[in-house]
Amino acid sequence: MNTRLFVQLCFLPLFIFTLAFLALPLTRLVMSAGSSDAGWGIFWQILTTPRYISALMQTVVVSLATTVAALTISTTVGLFLARNQFRGRGLILSVLTLPLAFPGVVIGFLIILLGGRQGLFAQITSGEVIFAYTMFGLFLGYLYFSIPRVLLTVMAATEKLDRSLEEAARSLGAGSFQVIRDVILPGLMPSLIAAGAIAFATAMGAFGTAFTLATDIDVLPMVIYTEFTLSANIAMASALSILLGLVTWIMLLVARSISGASVAGGG
Repeated sequence: MNTRLFVQLCFLPLFIFTLAFLALPLTRLVMSAGSSDAGWGIFWQILTTPRYISALMQTVVVSLATTVAALTISTTVGLFLARNQFRGRGLILSVLTLPLAFPGVVIGFLIILLGGRQGLFAQITSGEVIFAYTMFGLFLGYLYFSIPRVLLTVMAATEKLDRSLEEAARSLGAGSFQVIRDVILPGLMPSLIAAGAIAFATAMGAFGTAFTLATDIDVLPMVIYTEFTLSANIAMASALSILLGLVTWIMLLVARSISGASVAGGG
């Protein structure tokens, strides 16, 4: 067997997987979107229907808020844990990464136990504070499973930073805040952008948490679910799925471009 044939055989499983689980489903999704009486005008219907636009905007806003909050919290905690060794550090890290073991439904249930009608805050305030079934409750749920993903990325990137650059900055009179602002954060920027993009994409498509808390929540994954299951409107569900994927893909593309530019600038 020559080398060329061997390489082709090695790529055969990848080709089969790409065809069966990516190309064919996506092709079928696009065909389903254009199968309605409106044809490809179904996308115009989405853009002119307040409910769909509102759901899209709410999804983008809560995803962006989750991303910003996760980056802020995880960067602060990640820098501290990566640069300090102390008793109980492993326990803290285990607790912070525990949400990785939970599916979205369980996280939604935890939010209900915290801010639901029978939750902790409702019991303390005699039913005055209930937030589990609102966009704020959804934001907390998304933040809960976004923090560990960003945290692990930040800690890994921090450990790879060149300490000599920090020492040089301090030798020139830079304070701790200046070192973080001018040395550490620029060095972490590509990783932060990548982690933020992943957090945003995960929040955009998250369904389990939204499904658990969906009393007064209208985000795009829930709209797709209701169009498909309750209305049997496969064409609209397909078109909304394409819109959701397109918005997420554009954000990932922008993040990749910025991250690449950051790497180039840093080099």
